[in-house]
Amino acid sequence: MPRVPAERGRLVDRPVAGEKHVLLAAPRGYCAGVDRAVVAVEKALDRFGSPVYVRKQIVHNVHVVSELEKRGAIFVDEVDEVPTGSHLVFSAHGVSPMVVQAAADRQLLAIDATCPLVTKVHREATRFAGQDKHILLIGHTGHEEVEGTMGHAPDRTTLVTSPADADTIEVADPDNLVWISQTTLSVDETMETVRRLRERFPALQDPPSDDICYATQNRQVAIKKVAQDADLVIVVGSANSSNSVRLVEVALEHGARAAHRVDYASEIQQEWLDGVVSVGVTSGASVPEVLVQEVLADLADAGYSTVHEVTTAEEDLMFSLPKELRTDVTGATDDRALGGRTSSGPAVAGTARDGGRP
Repeated sequence: MPRVPAERGRLVDRPVAGEKHVLLAAPRGYCAGVDRAVVAVEKALDRFGSPVYVRKQIVHNVHVVSELEKRGAIFVDEVDEVPTGSHLVFSAHGVSPMVVQAAADRQLLAIDATCPLVTKVHREATRFAGQDKHILLIGHTGHEEVEGTMGHAPDRTTLVTSPADADTIEVADPDNLVWISQTTLSVDETMETVRRLRERFPALQDPPSDDICYATQNRQVAIKKVAQDADLVIVVGSANSSNSVRLVEVALEHGARAAHRVDYASEIQQEWLDGVVSVGVTSGASVPEVLVQEVLADLADAGYSTVHEVTTAEEDLMFSLPKELRTDVTGATDDRALGGRTSSGPAVAGTARDGGRP
């Protein structure tokens, strides 16, 4: 989808019964894992030149992918599309050991941009399988993260896609089960799925810690608070972004009269604003802040120029870049080696913490 910038004056300021305003959720947008992955592709292009190949979308956002393509990144579906000996980046959603081996077989120079929180789930799957446990993976069919995780224990994993699915799945040994989850799910729906699973399988074991990532949880908490007072919620994010889609659902479940997902401000429809006093705005974890600012600019043209930020958490997590990208061509440590962006485009600020490949 090509970018369509906000068109100033496209939306009209029509009267409503109240003082128009925006409730802007915080935190929103880029998480540490997304920032690390996007910077990894940018840095690989700087370091090795174009083309750099990326398996699948580096993150699920059409704007980010489009901008990286302009810089020389080539996105492919499978490893066998990449010329032998080329540089290949694995996306933030992670890959199975089979994909890693396929890249090695083609002598590709692989750079793993898997989010460290996804890597944590991979390690859990491997460990539980090694303990001869059967794994119930809560997640969405066909999602790249789910495919990668299942690939770490394919013979010992059953996918559970919803609370309703939990009522019908069958397992060989109900006393030897453990659950793990995709990192970008709805917290509430996941806990409901676990509750139903435990009703059927009382011996079901929990993972050592939550698998749903901090950013997904934080964005859901923020939109729950915003939705209570919002006539309309606009979520900036792409259709294949699981966490963005979940934000729409969470907003509707927690009081918003209406909620819509958009990739760009240009998709906002005038009729959405009819009778609306308060507009909640947030963005998924793979969305750059520039797209949110364009939404706010368009809304200001429609009379929503007063913006109240609703903050429910502060985020300061960073992950180090993949080891192949921590130095420049001279061997000096790169200024982005510990994650995050330069002053020209801050995404996440705070303390650096290592989170590279296992």
